[in-house]
Amino acid sequence: MADDPFENMLAQMDRAKAFADVDHGVFERLKHPERTLKVTLPVELESGEVEVFEGFRCQFDGARGPFKGGVRYHPTVSQREVEALAGWMTWKAALVDLPYGGAKGGVICEPKDLTERDLERLTRRYTEGIRRMIGPDVDVPAPDMNTNPQTMAWMMDTYSMYEGYTVPKVVTGKPLEIGGTPGRVEATGRGVSLITQKLFEYLERDLTDASIAIQGFGNVGSNAARLLDDAGARIVATSDVTGAAYDPDGLDVGALAAHVEAGGMIEEYTAGEARAEAPGGSSGDDADLVSNEELLTLDVDVLIPAAVEGVITADNVDDLRASAIVEAANGPTTVAADEVLTERDVPVVPDILANAGGIIVSYLEWVQNSQEFSWPLETVNVELERRIGSAFDETIERYDEGSVPDLRTAAYTLALERTASAHEYRGLFP
Repeated sequence: MADDPFENMLAQMDRAKAFADVDHGVFERLKHPERTLKVTLPVELESGEVEVFEGFRCQFDGARGPFKGGVRYHPTVSQREVEALAGWMTWKAALVDLPYGGAKGGVICEPKDLTERDLERLTRRYTEGIRRMIGPDVDVPAPDMNTNPQTMAWMMDTYSMYEGYTVPKVVTGKPLEIGGTPGRVEATGRGVSLITQKLFEYLERDLTDASIAIQGFGNVGSNAARLLDDAGARIVATSDVTGAAYDPDGLDVGALAAHVEAGGMIEEYTAGEARAEAPGGSSGDDADLVSNEELLTLDVDVLIPAAVEGVITADNVDDLRASAIVEAANGPTTVAADEVLTERDVPVVPDILANAGGIIVSYLEWVQNSQEFSWPLETVNVELERRIGSAFDETIERYDEGSVPDLRTAAYTLALERTASAHEYRGLFP
């Protein structure tokens, strides 16, 4: 099914198989997650009611090292989605050459309907449910959709209470005060910005005044928008669940960010009064409200899907007019749509490369926790740029060899070969 993220991931693997130097038996192993845990989470809400939630944790492949992957809270979380995301984390970690395997977790819930106390109780209950699977050298969770440093603080504290001592290394994306690293919150968006700039250098095009549409203005989309705006690009559209703000002359990214950080929605921002009242805002930002679907089809230099998976499909790909696509979300493009974009010679920087900034800086946080030594922001950002830049260069080198049809296939061949090599060295137990 085109809307099944796990089937989409398997199809992406199959496209790369013909070009990757991977033993058939090992390749078959790589198509199956090692284990998935489903947990039932009864939680007494602040209202006094008891609600039963469902959660998952998938550990996809651990040949290269401890499992690593985020935890998301969303109504659409499913076992198949979590397993697909864990697979993508496996290939992402291998592509950027980190000593990690891939994992992912999620809880089926609507965070907007829960109080802060409800979210804390849910997080602690979920952590207790999966704590036999996680550990600082076993499986290290991180933030994802609708989770944040506070969520990670609750997870770390819950795990530490059972261990009897503080274990900062069990999660990444923590607040600075309890072992987090500067630059982690912005890391994925910063990586998207760096990759977009690298893509323009490769295409020998000028990013200055390039038009960019970003679907999604959460943590990743907003940071990417701010950094690309600082680099001279023109952010012409971005969106949330209420719709998209569109101004062909360029949005006032700072005013929009201030409006959203104050709890506002984009639908409100497109009204002049809301813009004028936003801190630093001005009614001079003539943004119109368009739909998320319309945003995807804008005539722009770069489209950055930064929301959820499966938004570029066979149904809408013919309407896409962007000159290039940089995938900030996980799995935003189906294989059927990929084939059309390849035929049209539209460069697509795949998710496992474009949004790898988060796992890179999570790794840097984990290393600092291991050393019990912290680095300044400058050191973190330089290392992020070096690692993601190197992965981009290796992907381009594989693509320029001429055998693979597109950048995604080039990235997958590298990731599959590195993971398969680890399996071949380790052998099959027992």
